[in-house]
Amino acid sequence: MYRFGLAGIPLSCKGRTLKDAIEDTHRMGLHAMEIQFLRVNVQERNVVDEVGLTPKEVENSIIVEVLRPDEEGNYRPIGINSPLEEDDIVLELFWNLASSYMELAVLKDLAKELDVQLTLHTPYYMDLISNGELTENSLNYIVWGGILANEVGAKYIVNHIGLYGSLSKSQAMKNVVENVKYLKKRFKELKLKPKLGFEVSGKQSVFGSLEEILQLCKKVKGILPIINFAHIHARTNGSLKEPKDFQEIFEKIASFWKDEYYVHFAGVFYENGNETMIAPIKRGDLKFEHLAHTILENEYNITVISSSPLLEHDALYMRTIMERILTRKLARRK
Repeated sequence: MYRFGLAGIPLSCKGRTLKDAIEDTHRMGLHAMEIQFLRVNVQERNVVDEVGLTPKEVENSIIVEVLRPDEEGNYRPIGINSPLEEDDIVLELFWNLASSYMELAVLKDLAKELDVQLTLHTPYYMDLISNGELTENSLNYIVWGGILANEVGAKYIVNHIGLYGSLSKSQAMKNVVENVKYLKKRFKELKLKPKLGFEVSGKQSVFGSLEEILQLCKKVKGILPIINFAHIHARTNGSLKEPKDFQEIFEKIASFWKDEYYVHFAGVFYENGNETMIAPIKRGDLKFEHLAHTILENEYNITVISSSPLLEHDALYMRTIMERILTRKLARRK
């Protein structure tokens, strides 16, 4: 089985809400959407009139953490499952795509009803390497994204890792492993169901060659390699030229996936092993036909997400190519 979807709200979607986006995705005959967790703001405030309610019961609010004073008066995080008390401080998330846990629950039911598989992508500029303030912020965003993904029924949460900076690649790997283990621990503590995935990158200065992502997945059990074929093609100076090149990638990641794959595809321009621009699929030298042949030959259960600037147009274009190739294959069997 294969699904096609898009990374974000369809460009043609007039309402620009998640509800509109899910409905439009279904209406176009697509079956997956990656929610972009990008324009967010988190503010700290005191509990006002919500005492006795759990954070999920508070209307018109997404509370992602509760800080409660201990006997010494030091505020410590307690999660979002306990009823709020008078002296609590809450971290409230403001997001342009949803305003409450009740709304997320409705969206979860809608996506299930319309057979639109949801995933969530955290901010593109992340830092799980330097262990500075930006790393702390990045870890928080992934945890908060995990909470939202869990409530909306998203299957995976996709993340970038960040620049090497002044660190050696070995030290960068060590820091990333420690931080991803922390994220695994937090996801377990919060009982978050979405699986953590880490995406390959398209530039030499950014952590995330295919080999690095595979090494990370070996060091931290239970996380997933997210393959973005445009990024791999750019980082390897155009190595994906034939179906066998795609097949080799699936063979490398197969042990980390059980019964399905989740990948990104787009056109891409590159120079000296660095992505210069993500492009529509018809541009550049990365051909979807080769991936389509590989998927059909192996009968992969797979979700292919269009990360092209032409979002839904290229998602539908990929579906059309897949159906044409499948029709020809079936005709030859008769």
